[in-house]
Amino acid sequence: MFNSLIALYSWTNGVVMIVIFALVCITLVGILINFMSKGKSKDESNQLNEDRNSEY
Repeated sequence: MFNSLIALYSWTNGVVMIVIFALVCITLVGILINFMSKGKSKDESNQLNEDRNSEY
């Protein structure tokens, strides 16, 4: 009886949507981490500022 009630509803579409949403979220977080890791470190930015100030 219980198995026949479960078979009346298909979970496939919802599961596919959740998987696609999870993949998009993981991709966006990966891109964000990539941008953050490629940013200039504090030492490099300070070095550039000191070089600019010494020219004047």
